[in-house]
Amino acid sequence: MLSRTADHLYWMARSIERAENMARVLDVTYNMSLVPNAAESEAGLWLPALEISGNVDAYERDYEEYLAADVIHFLAMDMNNPSSIYSALRSARENARAVRVAMTSETWENINALWLEFGQFIGQDLTKSGLREFCDWVKARSHLFRGVSFGTMLRDDAFNFVRLGTFIERADNTARLLDVKYHLLLPEQEEVGGAVDYYEWSAVLRSVSAFQAYQKIFSDTIVPWRVAELLVLRCDMPRSLHACFDEITTILEQLSGVRSSESKRLAGELHAKLHYGKMNDIFQNGLHEFLSDFIESNNMLGSEIQRTFLNAAVN
Repeated sequence: MLSRTADHLYWMARSIERAENMARVLDVTYNMSLVPNAAESEAGLWLPALEISGNVDAYERDYEEYLAADVIHFLAMDMNNPSSIYSALRSARENARAVRVAMTSETWENINALWLEFGQFIGQDLTKSGLREFCDWVKARSHLFRGVSFGTMLRDDAFNFVRLGTFIERADNTARLLDVKYHLLLPEQEEVGGAVDYYEWSAVLRSVSAFQAYQKIFSDTIVPWRVAELLVLRCDMPRSLHACFDEITTILEQLSGVRSSESKRLAGELHAKLHYGKMNDIFQNGLHEFLSDFIESNNMLGSEIQRTFLNAAVN
């Protein structure tokens, strides 16, 4: 298929996933704000949301303090922030409109309706009009997009690029969320296993729809190393790094065919680390170091996919 078409489909899917991920971050941060003593200050609570999205510098250019209302507006509705939910959904709709003929009519109508319905939230103060309901709406529409595309699109290259964009973006977000939890959310004065720590880890699990999965697998108190294992190495957890790369390596095999490519090599290298890795070794060498290396390698893979298959500048 034309690389220009593949580019639009790939970034359409990444944008939808990015909007959902941002909604999950806002939702979990808001829930933590309801827990007494979850953070010593408002800044200590909302700064991690900016760290996860990598937008601290951009935020500081326009705002002086890390206030809840400002951070929520910046991450949800700021049209000048390319990572905001507004920008992500607008990008998804623009990319979809450019390649309407490459997807089913149901998929296009779903994305177009999503953008039109999103207009009801523009101009609202989400801190007063229901942030939780807004986040639930974004997540539900993202789920609907994936369901419609999965249920109606032919299993050809177009479908593969949609799926590829989804899992590259999802892996990046899961790694960032877990990394920030270890370094910014954990209170220095709170012992691991304490009440606040329990609620924080519960919130992190809920942010990736993994709370019930954790209870089913471990049937025990929530502890950091098991949360990390679930979100990094468990291949049966849909939003884990391992599960994402199970999909990514398969998709790149189908797109590349018998010919070798740097994208296949990079994806295979990352997949092997997740498939054969042990949590004890990861913790011994440093979870932060592992996740930082993963994020960098995942970004390199995204750039290589862009160079190999797509023709537009990296978004």
